[in-house]
Amino acid sequence: MNKKIENNLVPRLRFPEFTNIEGWERKELGEISEIVRGGSPRPIQDYLTTKKDGLNWLKIADVPSDSKYITKTKERVIQKALSSTREVKNGDLILSNSMSFGRPYILKITTCIHDGWIAIRKISSVTFEDYLYYYISSEVSQRYFLSQAAGAAVKNLNAEIIKLLPTYFSKNKKEQKKIADCLSSLDDLISAENERLNALKEHKKGLMQQLFPVEGEKVPKLRFPEFKDNGEWEEKELIKLADKKVRWSFTGGPFGSNLKATDYTPNGIRIIQLQNIGEGRFIDKYKIFTSQDKADELLGCNIYSGDIILSKMGEPVGRACIIPENLKRAVMASDGIRFVVDEKHYDKYFIFTLINSEKIRETIDKRATGSTRKRIGLDELKQIPLLIPSSKDEQTKIGELIFSLDTQILSSETRIDSLNLHKKGLMQGLFPNIN
Repeated sequence: MNKKIENNLVPRLRFPEFTNIEGWERKELGEISEIVRGGSPRPIQDYLTTKKDGLNWLKIADVPSDSKYITKTKERVIQKALSSTREVKNGDLILSNSMSFGRPYILKITTCIHDGWIAIRKISSVTFEDYLYYYISSEVSQRYFLSQAAGAAVKNLNAEIIKLLPTYFSKNKKEQKKIADCLSSLDDLISAENERLNALKEHKKGLMQQLFPVEGEKVPKLRFPEFKDNGEWEEKELIKLADKKVRWSFTGGPFGSNLKATDYTPNGIRIIQLQNIGEGRFIDKYKIFTSQDKADELLGCNIYSGDIILSKMGEPVGRACIIPENLKRAVMASDGIRFVVDEKHYDKYFIFTLINSEKIRETIDKRATGSTRKRIGLDELKQIPLLIPSSKDEQTKIGELIFSLDTQILSSETRIDSLNLHKKGLMQGLFPNIN
């Protein structure tokens, strides 16, 4: 470098053409923009008017959580005299002071804002909205918001806190633009992958509505040609599908007093918790372990790779996933249920898909107890009725089709996770790491 730059004002990652340019600048956000809080005239009905005489009023509920830009709002017009101090325009930023805490958005419309919003407007020429959007989204800014916000369960920001946000930016706006363009292109990739994922999920949902009988019917609307003369599907209780040759093929986890925090070990036999049971997907986080001796003591609560595990509680109750191949043996926590399908007579993936279907979810939910957090017992789950084809070959054909879609969905979800992790790493490197 031609000149010495303070280490804490230089990001770890820098584009080659800017490596010899002298460092970054620090300003409080209030020095380079105007920070304004929204408002809510009450009762709102007294201040509504026509679009000709007023501005739309943007509420928190109008904005999708995964959006970067706000391009429209609902028709909810208030008088200009009330909206002028809360008016925001194309290129301004807004962020919520509580819900979706600290999450910024860039406006592509002119509107006025509800008191749940705080606007960043009249941005100085030293920077621009796209760069500020990513800087405010960065870990550096979010750490600042968390450290300054009031509240415990729900954090709250105010205009004064946001005004004092330490904002770091290159003195060269071309470098700022390069950073924003890099992160924006990554957002485009993530957005495209999310669209693909949503399309796959919708396709699966539509197929399942066709491939499984609707309420009150025993024959699906769509059937593979070779099975069209196979007649009605049969109703069987879930317990009837368990493998009788396998001990504890339908069993729950231990009583809480039989597996306590004092039984946890740094490594050993994995304990499967509610947090690991996703909707059709094993979530390989929240790793805790117990000793082999304890696992042996709780042998009736052990579960193995390829087994289905259901949740007794949580949201949604009764969701299920398959234990992955790398977990040869594990111990269920108290709210897990092991289910081993009789694979001689039934296709496991078909049964697994059916358990996670909307219809069975509704049945389980109706039989669950509790208001704030629903729960279902082992005996109630055993009696859940399922409609299944009499032919295992038909079950397998449906199971294979759904499995292929689930594989694509999982691949898309994994790619999104990977892209988001890559973006997080980039943002940590492209902005100065200020404590």
